[in-house]
Amino acid sequence: MEDDPDRIDPDDEDGEAAEPSVTVEITGLSLYTHHGVEQAERDVGQRLVFDLSFEVGNADATVTDRVEDTVDYADVCQQVALAAQERSYKTLERLCSAIADRMLERYDAEQVTVRAAKPEPPIALPVEEVSVEVWKERGD
Repeated sequence: MEDDPDRIDPDDEDGEAAEPSVTVEITGLSLYTHHGVEQAERDVGQRLVFDLSFEVGNADATVTDRVEDTVDYADVCQQVALAAQERSYKTLERLCSAIADRMLERYDAEQVTVRAAKPEPPIALPVEEVSVEVWKERGD
Protein backbone atom coordinates (compact mmCIF):
# COMPACT_ATOMS: atom_id res chain seq x y z
CA MET A 1 0.00 0.00 0.00
CA GLU A 2 1.43 3.38 -1.00
CA ASP A 3 1.81 6.08 1.64
CA ASP A 4 -0.74 8.87 1.32
CA PRO A 5 0.69 12.11 2.78
CA ASP A 6 -2.82 13.34 3.64
CA ARG A 7 -3.80 10.14 5.42
CA ILE A 8 -4.15 10.37 9.19
CA ASP A 9 -2.20 7.68 11.00
CA PRO A 10 -4.63 5.70 13.17
CA ASP A 11 -1.76 4.97 15.59
CA ASP A 12 -1.29 8.70 16.20
CA GLU A 13 -2.87 9.44 19.59
CA ASP A 14 -3.99 12.94 18.57
CA GLY A 15 -5.51 11.75 15.29
CA GLU A 16 -3.43 14.31 13.39
CA ALA A 17 -1.09 13.79 10.47
CA ALA A 18 2.62 13.98 11.25
CA GLU A 19 4.39 17.28 10.62
CA PRO A 20 5.86 17.42 7.12
CA SER A 21 9.60 17.45 6.67
CA VAL A 22 11.19 19.76 4.11
CA THR A 23 14.64 19.29 2.63
CA VAL A 24 16.25 22.17 0.78
CA GLU A 25 18.89 21.23 -1.81
CA ILE A 26 21.34 23.38 -3.72
CA THR A 27 23.39 21.61 -6.38
CA GLY A 28 26.35 22.82 -8.43
CA LEU A 29 27.00 26.19 -6.79
CA SER A 30 30.31 27.19 -8.42
CA LEU A 31 32.50 29.69 -6.54
CA TYR A 32 36.03 30.95 -6.95
CA THR A 33 37.76 30.52 -3.60
CA HIS A 34 41.16 30.59 -1.89
CA HIS A 35 41.43 27.32 0.06
CA GLY A 36 44.06 24.62 0.08
CA VAL A 37 46.99 23.06 1.84
CA GLU A 38 49.62 24.80 -0.26
CA GLN A 39 50.10 28.56 -0.01
CA ALA A 40 50.03 28.74 -3.84
CA GLU A 41 46.49 27.27 -3.85
CA ARG A 42 45.37 29.93 -1.39
CA ASP A 43 47.16 32.75 -3.22
CA VAL A 44 46.02 31.91 -6.77
CA GLY A 45 42.68 30.43 -5.82
CA GLN A 46 40.55 27.85 -7.56
CA ARG A 47 36.98 26.98 -8.38
CA LEU A 48 35.02 24.85 -5.93
CA VAL A 49 31.59 23.36 -6.59
CA PHE A 50 29.20 23.02 -3.66
CA ASP A 51 26.22 20.77 -3.13
CA LEU A 52 24.24 21.02 0.05
CA SER A 53 21.02 19.79 1.52
CA PHE A 54 19.41 20.54 4.81
CA GLU A 55 16.24 19.65 6.60
CA VAL A 56 14.38 22.67 7.93
CA GLY A 57 12.51 22.53 11.20
CA ASN A 58 9.76 24.91 10.15
CA ALA A 59 7.77 23.64 7.19
CA ASP A 60 4.88 26.14 7.34
CA ALA A 61 5.06 26.82 3.59
CA THR A 62 3.71 23.31 2.98
CA VAL A 63 0.42 24.56 4.39
CA THR A 64 0.44 28.34 3.87
CA ASP A 65 2.04 28.49 0.39
CA ARG A 66 3.60 31.78 1.52
CA VAL A 67 7.08 32.68 0.30
CA GLU A 68 7.78 34.20 3.73
CA ASP A 69 7.35 30.75 5.28
CA THR A 70 10.07 29.06 3.25
CA VAL A 71 13.81 29.34 2.79
CA ASP A 72 15.11 31.95 0.34
CA TYR A 73 17.31 29.84 -1.96
CA ALA A 74 19.21 32.89 -3.21
CA ASP A 75 20.05 33.74 0.40
CA VAL A 76 21.28 30.18 0.98
CA CYS A 77 23.64 30.53 -2.00
CA GLN A 78 24.80 33.92 -0.74
CA GLN A 79 25.52 32.50 2.72
CA VAL A 80 27.56 29.65 1.22
CA ALA A 81 29.50 32.19 -0.84
CA LEU A 82 30.17 34.34 2.23
CA ALA A 83 31.36 31.37 4.28
CA ALA A 84 33.54 30.14 1.42
CA GLN A 85 35.05 33.52 0.62
CA GLU A 86 35.35 35.42 3.90
CA ARG A 87 38.41 33.44 5.04
CA SER A 88 40.78 30.76 3.80
CA TYR A 89 40.91 27.18 5.11
CA LYS A 90 43.57 24.56 4.48
CA THR A 91 41.08 21.67 4.32
CA LEU A 92 37.78 21.17 2.56
CA GLU A 93 36.62 19.39 5.72
CA ARG A 94 36.90 22.61 7.76
CA LEU A 95 35.32 24.68 5.00
CA CYS A 96 32.35 22.31 4.72
CA SER A 97 31.99 22.29 8.49
CA ALA A 98 31.91 26.11 8.62
CA ILE A 99 29.22 26.19 5.92
CA ALA A 100 27.20 23.50 7.72
CA ASP A 101 27.37 25.48 10.97
CA ARG A 102 26.05 28.56 9.19
CA MET A 103 23.13 26.61 7.69
CA LEU A 104 22.24 25.08 11.06
CA GLU A 105 22.21 28.48 12.74
CA ARG A 106 20.76 30.76 10.08
CA TYR A 107 17.96 28.52 8.82
CA ASP A 108 17.18 26.62 12.02
CA ALA A 109 18.11 23.45 10.15
CA GLU A 110 17.80 20.06 11.81
CA GLN A 111 20.59 18.46 9.78
CA VAL A 112 22.91 19.58 6.99
CA THR A 113 25.08 17.89 4.39
CA VAL A 114 27.69 19.99 2.57
CA ARG A 115 29.84 18.67 -0.26
CA ALA A 116 32.71 20.68 -1.75
CA ALA A 117 34.44 19.46 -4.89
CA LYS A 118 37.62 20.63 -6.62
CA PRO A 119 36.99 19.99 -10.32
CA GLU A 120 40.59 20.83 -11.21
CA PRO A 121 42.59 19.54 -8.23
CA PRO A 122 46.32 20.34 -8.11
CA ILE A 123 47.33 16.68 -8.39
CA ALA A 124 50.01 15.32 -10.73
CA LEU A 125 47.80 12.37 -11.77
CA PRO A 126 44.70 12.44 -13.99
CA VAL A 127 41.81 13.03 -11.58
CA GLU A 128 38.43 14.38 -12.59
CA GLU A 129 37.69 15.89 -9.18
CA VAL A 130 38.23 15.47 -5.47
CA SER A 131 35.55 16.18 -2.93
CA VAL A 132 34.71 16.15 0.75
CA GLU A 133 31.29 15.78 2.31
CA VAL A 134 30.43 16.79 5.87
CA TRP A 135 27.20 15.90 7.64
CA LYS A 136 26.06 17.62 10.83
CA GLU A 137 22.90 17.75 12.86
CA ARG A 138 21.58 20.18 15.42
CA GLY A 139 23.39 19.74 18.69
CA ASP A 140 26.70 18.49 17.21
